[in-house]
Amino acid sequence: MMLDPPQKGDEIGNEYALELKGVSKQFGALNALSDINIRIKPGERRAVLGSNGAGKTTLFNCITGDFPPSAGKVLFFGEDVTEFPAHERIRRGLRRTYQISLLFNGLSVHDNVYLACRGVSRGRFSLRRPHPGDALVQAADGLIAIANLENVRDVMVSDLSYGQQRQLEIALALAGAPRLVLLDEPAAGLSPSERKELISILNRLPEHMGYVIIEHDMDVALRVADRVTMMHNGRIFKEGTPQEIENDPEVQALYLGGGHE
Repeated sequence: MMLDPPQKGDEIGNEYALELKGVSKQFGALNALSDINIRIKPGERRAVLGSNGAGKTTLFNCITGDFPPSAGKVLFFGEDVTEFPAHERIRRGLRRTYQISLLFNGLSVHDNVYLACRGVSRGRFSLRRPHPGDALVQAADGLIAIANLENVRDVMVSDLSYGQQRQLEIALALAGAPRLVLLDEPAAGLSPSERKELISILNRLPEHMGYVIIEHDMDVALRVADRVTMMHNGRIFKEGTPQEIENDPEVQALYLGGGHE
């Protein structure tokens, strides 16, 4: 079961899925973000790269509403959501994964995904037990297939490998056919084979499914993004296609130490 694409007319008049206008964030005397301006189109896959401390996670926190920006605006499909709490942004179709796993270890893979689907559905407060033909059960099965976890569908999360848990987090973020997904360093801690699996999963997502991926690993990010934003010291340093960023001498000097294979 694939994710349903946006209904015709959903994005009319919305040139950008996400637009940041002069977003800044201060923590006391620390300028974590300074005058960030980003435009991301519906369906676009954007990578945000930068070394530790560049401001990547703070940027996500301002987008999702975990931290309010100190200045600037956040627009989601043309709507100003700068003052909206996180749950209101979720209701409008924004999803996110985190660097630290947020899973129910005592439940199965399927139960985790089902609860995620249930949590963003209109019937989330219903006390009825699901049946095999339940639409949310079928939606959960579809997301498990997208995340390539069908062979561990009924396995407890605590028994999954670390890589499988990160795959499960992606499945949870896709619950409810979101309009944009923010992926916070999904490759962190993965083995080379698990990173290949992650790249395969992201590249198999439906074309209408846009996402922004924060990554420290350029090898992963350049394989799954249409465009790349490089950050340094809380500011945007460079933007371009994956090839432009990979071949940029300033990027290589700053981020790669002078070379990249």
